[in-house]
Amino acid sequence: MEGRPLEDAELARRAREGDDAAYEDLVKRYGQIAFRVAWLVTRDHAEAEDSAQEAFVKAYYALPRFRPDSPFRPWMLKIVANEARNRARSMRRRQGLALRTAAVSDGDAAPSPETAALAKEDREVLVAALNRLSPADREVIGYRFLLGLSESETADVLDVRLGTAKSRLSRAMARLRAVLEEPA
Repeated sequence: MEGRPLEDAELARRAREGDDAAYEDLVKRYGQIAFRVAWLVTRDHAEAEDSAQEAFVKAYYALPRFRPDSPFRPWMLKIVANEARNRARSMRRRQGLALRTAAVSDGDAAPSPETAALAKEDREVLVAALNRLSPADREVIGYRFLLGLSESETADVLDVRLGTAKSRLSRAMARLRAVLEEPA
């Protein structure tokens, strides 16, 4: 079908066969979410960029091991997450960085100043609560809810079974609720 974007599996197949333009299409398609996954792990802009770039290089050389019957996105994001975790282990300046969240706009009229102030306050409370959680809890919540990955994709990126991802998410959400319910 002319003009229709190629599926990930087809782009990966072409890239494996030496088509650099096909791999470039995959990088463009997943570059932003790769950065966001890496940022959730490293919580540092420069480290996240480096992690995502290095992960794309590693993924390129690992393409022969990519199973064409598997979805590309979780496979790629798992490589990104592993690279970011490796960098985060060696990074000493993790404390005090705020979790970036992208404000989603539906293109309607701007919210009132009061609404915007309340939304900002709610975001700040949530970010502060997330910052009090362990890195593992922030990761699972971030992948699932901030990045919008499915439970299955979250499990793939974390490199755990689906049931393990669900239980980790449940426990992390319980800890987040407990932090949010603490008196100020």
